[in-house]
Amino acid sequence: MTSEVREWPALSLAETYSRLTAPGAPFEMETVTVSGRPIRAYKKAHRDLRAIFEANKAWGDRTFIVFENERLSYRAHYRAASALAWRLADDYGVQKGDRVAIAMRNLPEWPIAFWAVTVIGGIAVPLNAWGTGDDVAYGLRDSGAKVAIVDSERFERLKSRPTGDHAAALITVRTPGHPDGNAVALADLIGPSSNYDSLPERAPPDRDIQPDDDATILYTSGTTGRPKGALGTHRNIMCNLVNITFSGARAALRRGDPLPAPPEVQKAVLLPVPFFHVTGCHSIMIPALANGSKIVLMYKWNAEAALELIERERINGVSGVPSMTWQLLESPDFLRRDISSLEGLSYGGAAASPELTLKIAALFPGKFGGTGYGATETSSVSTSNGAEDYLARPDSVGPAVPGCDLRVIDEAGNTLPPGAIGELEIYGGNVVKGYWNNPQATAAAFRDGWYRTGDIVRMDADGFVYLLDRAKDMLIRGGENIYCVEIEDALLAHPDILEAAIVGIPDRVLGELVGAVVRARAGSRLTAEQVIEHLRPLLAAFKLPVTVDIRIEELPRTASGKIVKRQLREELASMASASA
Repeated sequence: MTSEVREWPALSLAETYSRLTAPGAPFEMETVTVSGRPIRAYKKAHRDLRAIFEANKAWGDRTFIVFENERLSYRAHYRAASALAWRLADDYGVQKGDRVAIAMRNLPEWPIAFWAVTVIGGIAVPLNAWGTGDDVAYGLRDSGAKVAIVDSERFERLKSRPTGDHAAALITVRTPGHPDGNAVALADLIGPSSNYDSLPERAPPDRDIQPDDDATILYTSGTTGRPKGALGTHRNIMCNLVNITFSGARAALRRGDPLPAPPEVQKAVLLPVPFFHVTGCHSIMIPALANGSKIVLMYKWNAEAALELIERERINGVSGVPSMTWQLLESPDFLRRDISSLEGLSYGGAAASPELTLKIAALFPGKFGGTGYGATETSSVSTSNGAEDYLARPDSVGPAVPGCDLRVIDEAGNTLPPGAIGELEIYGGNVVKGYWNNPQATAAAFRDGWYRTGDIVRMDADGFVYLLDRAKDMLIRGGENIYCVEIEDALLAHPDILEAAIVGIPDRVLGELVGAVVRARAGSRLTAEQVIEHLRPLLAAFKLPVTVDIRIEELPRTASGKIVKRQLREELASMASASA
């Protein structure tokens, strides 16, 4: 008797989407009106973040967060977040719509702070913990944060700022000694973490939260000027929560299998990316709490430490950027650790070479890599590619998830046919309202609900998207957006630099490295080391160039006077290749 050999795909993409979104299906759609525009929404999506928070009480003694030797249960998390919500409301007067910033490393207190804010209708403002004190202070000022919950490092950076630099009251986390000034220790508000389980199980203050109420402000840097705060709603986040579960269901039907059943045992995910990123917050932390999963945190990314945690905590999934996945696969500990619990590796936030998914498939028979496309402005996921579809099109970020519409436009805004190259625009329930307190930037990036990504793509007849280039002047190093103008401005502050251009140098592991091309003043003896030392106090370490090409001649420019960065990028890539 021979086993049945099934051809793939068992269903076309169109038929798969039709079945999964039909009435009564898991991803059933309905049309709702948001800001006067029709939006296709998931009928079975949660209504708001508070609904998820209240439901997580059911997970009880399950472990929610693992951080080094600490473990935080779902029960302890619920009680601590509720207790903090009451203190924010009663002691700090946080009302619906008030902003509360969170500036800390990935610590167990991060989700406690996030849920304490959002379940009472406040707007959580995660700030980049990698930034300078000036960066954090700007986020507090721009958002108008009433309160900021910070760890010891961010607290020290803010203490060094001028008096009156921001108006936020400070709540400190894990700060040695007693904080001074207007700061209060979290432990003084809700007790030590060792006592969270003993706190009363009391629901947070009741607030009338609507699906389209504001929930988060996540800062995303622009190509000019200061960062912009993407203003997201409860609906945006709930839409993303469903979007990220779609890929597995799509793969099953395409394969001819039944839909995956809810897991009978707790799943565990390793979180190597920051909570303050839209991926860490919207696509890992929130779904984990909704599904009762265990999140294992890392103080700092290290492939060998990650493999140790995968073995110790029986990790089922790792979601990071492509560079992290490469480092795991190529670590000397890869074959020495028991990683049989892994069910898949997913990545996004930076370009991934087709070789990566093929290598995963070879190393993990029957298991697959996964990737996708999204942005802070789309609350994370807008397309997804996984399983056999990813193997068939390893250079694509996949087709749109049901909650999104995609189109490719030309410079005049006309929609282009399949196969044509243009800028990608996205419409759907996951697209944020706009940029906080920045109507000019909002008008430039959002048109009639469509978000202009600034990315140049090609979309085939089946809807699979292929990223080709970025219209926005930025590069991505290991998943971190680096905006060239910030570094160029810092370079031009050097008295011996007349012109400066920052370009990305391709790198197999990190995606791109920072390369600088500068024109030095005639007669100067400028060195690359001097350039780096000039930049070091002005920029975060990950933004420092790895290559500085110093020239005397004028940098190449177009007829309109713009520096020809494509040429410089090719020249630096060639130099890097020759050096290697």
